[in-house]
Amino acid sequence: MKSSLFPYSKFPTEQLIELNQLLAKLLRSNRYLESLKLFTQIHSSHSLRPDQYTLSTGLTTCAINRHVTFGNQLHAHAIRAGFKSCSHVANSLLSMYAKAEDLTSVKCVFGEIEYPDAYSWTTLLSACSRLGHIDYGFQLFDQMPKRNVAVWNAMITGCAENLHKDVAFYLFREMYRIGVRPDNYTFASILSLCFMELLDYGRHIHSLVIKTSFLVKPSVINSLITMYFNCQCVADAYRVFEEADAAVRDCITYNVMIDGLVSLERNEDAFLMFRKMQEAYLSPTELTFVSVMSSCSSAILGHQIHAQSIKMGFFACVAVNNATMTMYSSCNELDQTRIIFERMEEKDLVSWNIMISTYSQAILGTPAILIYMEMRRRGIKPDEFTYGSLLAASDSQQIVEMIHSLVFKNGLMKIEVSNALVSAYCRHGEIKQACRTFLEISNKNLITWNSIISGFLINGCPLQALQHFKQLLNTELKPNVNTLSLILSICGSISSLSHGEQVHSYILLHGFSSEISLGNALLTMYAKCGYLESSLRVFNAMVRRDIISWNALISAYAQHGKGKEAVCCFEAMQSSSEIKPDQATFTAVLSACSHAGLIDDGTRIFYLMLNDYGFMPTVDHFSCIVDLLGRNGYLDEAERIIKGEYFESHSNILWSLFSACAAHGDLKLGRTVASLLLEREHNDPSIYVLLSNIYAAAGQWEEAANLRDIIRKNGKMKQPGCSWISS
Repeated sequence: MKSSLFPYSKFPTEQLIELNQLLAKLLRSNRYLESLKLFTQIHSSHSLRPDQYTLSTGLTTCAINRHVTFGNQLHAHAIRAGFKSCSHVANSLLSMYAKAEDLTSVKCVFGEIEYPDAYSWTTLLSACSRLGHIDYGFQLFDQMPKRNVAVWNAMITGCAENLHKDVAFYLFREMYRIGVRPDNYTFASILSLCFMELLDYGRHIHSLVIKTSFLVKPSVINSLITMYFNCQCVADAYRVFEEADAAVRDCITYNVMIDGLVSLERNEDAFLMFRKMQEAYLSPTELTFVSVMSSCSSAILGHQIHAQSIKMGFFACVAVNNATMTMYSSCNELDQTRIIFERMEEKDLVSWNIMISTYSQAILGTPAILIYMEMRRRGIKPDEFTYGSLLAASDSQQIVEMIHSLVFKNGLMKIEVSNALVSAYCRHGEIKQACRTFLEISNKNLITWNSIISGFLINGCPLQALQHFKQLLNTELKPNVNTLSLILSICGSISSLSHGEQVHSYILLHGFSSEISLGNALLTMYAKCGYLESSLRVFNAMVRRDIISWNALISAYAQHGKGKEAVCCFEAMQSSSEIKPDQATFTAVLSACSHAGLIDDGTRIFYLMLNDYGFMPTVDHFSCIVDLLGRNGYLDEAERIIKGEYFESHSNILWSLFSACAAHGDLKLGRTVASLLLEREHNDPSIYVLLSNIYAAAGQWEEAANLRDIIRKNGKMKQPGCSWISS
C-alpha cells in the first residue's frame, strides 16, 4: 500500500473516517471507477476494515454504475461482516437491486430488514410500481405505517411509467385531498402524462404549481415546457421559459426547448435557442448537440455546429457522431457522412445502420451490402432497421431473396422487415412473391396495406389495388392520407370516376378535407376522368394551396385544351400567391399553350422562365416551345431556339421539329434535323421515310426515290401499316 493513502502515523479509525469522506467525495463527483478502486484498496488493507459507511458508499456506487457483479460481492461481504442489518447498508442494497431491476432480490433484502424506514418502504414500492407490479405495490402501499410525499411519488411515477394514467391522476387527487403537499417530483410525474387531450388538466396543474410556489424549481419548469410542447402549444412553452428566472434555467431547460422546437419542425427557432443558451454562458451538452443536429437542414450550418461540437470535446461521443452523420445524410452529403463514420473509434449499431441507410437513400446497393458485411465481421448483430435499409437499397431480386432468407434465419421477421420485403418485391416486379409475403404477415399495420396497394399500382394492377383497399376498409385499421392519395391516383389512371367520388366522400366524412396532398390528388383525379369543373371546385374549396395545387390545375386546363384558362391561372398564381412557379409549372403552362396554339403567350412565358426566374430549360420545356412554334409554321424561330446557348439536342425535341418540317414542307431545315437525328437514332428507317416524304412534297421525286432505294438496300424498309379490322 502507498503510504500517502494509508499513513501509519494515524490510528486506523481516523484513517477510515478520512477514507470514507474521500469515498463520498468521489461519489458526489461522479468518479465511480476511482471510488470502487479506492474501496478495493481499503478492503485489501491489512490494517483497515471497511465499516457500514464504507460498504454503503461502495454499494451506492455499484447501484449508480449498474455494477451488479461487484455489488453481489459487497452483499456477501456485508452478510459475513454482520452489516446487513444496518439501515445504511440495507437501503443501499435495496437501491442497487432496484436499479438492476431485480425485484426478487429487492423483496428478499427488504424482508430481512427488522425495522424498515421510510426510504426502505419507498424503494421497495418504487421498484414494484416501476417494474409493472402495480397490484403488489398497492398492497404494500396499504400496509405502510406512514405515507409521506416520497411514497406517493413512488406510486404515481410507477403508474405513469406503466401507462396507468387514470390511476396516477387518482393518486394525485387523493394525496392532495388528504393534505399531503406535492413536491417538484410529483408535479413532474403528473405533467409527463398531459398530452393533447389533457391540455386543460395540464393548465390546471400549471396553476397549482404557481399557487404552491414551485415555479422556481428547474425540474417543474422543464416539465411544464415539455407538457406544452407535447400539446403543441409553442406559445405557452415560450411563456413558461421567458417567465422563469434566468438563474433557474439550466442546461436541461434549454435542451427541453430545443428538443421541443425540433419535434414540431421549428428548426430555425431551435437554432436561435441554441444561440441563446450560449449567450447565457451555459455549455451545450451531448443532448443539446444531438437535438440541434436534428434541426439542421443546411449543410453549411451543419458544418458550423459540427465544428463547435468537436471544439467542445464531443469528438468521440457516439451519440453526437451519430446525430452528425444523420444530419449530413439528410443533406445528401454522402462523403462527409462516410468520413465521420470511418473516423469513429467507437461505433454502435445505430452508427452502422445510419451508414447503411445513407447508401440506401443514395440507391447504392453494393456499398450498403459491403458495410453490412463489415459490420457482421466485427461481430455487430443487425436488427430490423439494418435489414429494412438493405431491402430499400437492393438492386436485384436475388439480393432481396438472400436478405429474406437471412431475416428468417435470424428470427427478425418483424413487421418493419416484412413491410420492407413487400415493398422490395413490388419494386422488382415480383408481385406474386409480394402477395405471398403480405398474406404471411399476421399483424398487418397500415404501412403493410399501403405497401401492397402501391405495389399493385406500380406493377400495372389497378383493379387488385382497389380490391385490397376494400379489404382494408373491412379491418380495424383506417386509411391515412398516403392510402387515400394512392387510391385517387389509381382512380385517375383508369378513369374510374365512381370509385374516385366514393373516396372523395370518405375524405369529407372522415375529416381529411384540410389535407393539401389529398386536395391535389382529387383535383388531378377529376381532371384525368374528364371532369374539369369538379377539379376547379376542389381547387376553390381548398383552404390552403401549395405549388402542386396550382400546377395540377394548370395541367388540368392543358389536358382539356383550355390554353387561355391555363395562362390566366398561371398569371393568377403569380399575382395573388406568395408561391413562386417551379419548373413543373412552366412545363404545364407551355404544354397548354402548345396544344392551344398560343404563340404569343407561349413565347412570352418561355422567355419569362429564362430571364425573370433564371430556370435552365429542360427537355420538356424545349419540346413544348418547339412543338408550339413548329405546329404554327414558325420554323425559323424554332430553329433559333434550338441553336441557343441553353439547348442540348435531344431526340424528342428534334422529332417535334422534324414533324413540323414535314407538315410545312421545309426541306432545308428538314435535311438538317434529319442528319442530327440519324447521328442519335442509328439510321432509324422512320427518319428516311419522313425525309423522303418531305422531298416528295417539295416535288423532288428523284431524291425521294433515291432515299427509298437506300432503305431497301440496307434492309431497313419500314413495315407498312395494317388494320386489325378485316373488310
